[in-house]
Amino acid sequence: MTNDVRPAAPETTPSIEDLEAQERRLVLPRFTHDDAWALGSLLVELARERRAPVAVDIHRAGQQLFHAALPGSTPDNDAWIARKRRVVERYGCASYLVGARFRAKGTTFEASSRLDPDLYAAHGGSFPLHVEGAGVIGTVTVSGLPQLEDHRMVVEALERFLGVG
Repeated sequence: MTNDVRPAAPETTPSIEDLEAQERRLVLPRFTHDDAWALGSLLVELARERRAPVAVDIHRAGQQLFHAALPGSTPDNDAWIARKRRVVERYGCASYLVGARFRAKGTTFEASSRLDPDLYAAHGGSFPLHVEGAGVIGTVTVSGLPQLEDHRMVVEALERFLGVG
């Protein structure tokens, strides 16, 4: 008898080009308070399905529009959210992409950005809310999983929210 169980495919780290393409593709026509509720609720639903111990946060123009902390998340997740969100607000692109760009230069964000690591973290999980004709108006952030998984959860939710992907 043969064993048909195949090992899981190794997770590939997305290239900078892949990450930039995600941002070009995931542009919103608008982003209202109701949209924040719908996107945040979608992220909570995804996290519950996966039993992911995450916190979810959505900010627009300096105002928190959505926040949820799922079982297993901790206050540290809120601190990570704030640090990752600040990176998106400063650089205008996903926190994971910012970190990837520094790694591609043979360095790290912490070593080369000259920003306080207690306030900024270029770790995956925060993504810009880019609205057509307006630019980046806010952030959607997940914290609680390894950084690539945080990033992928946000991207998946935005793809579903926009009906693309």
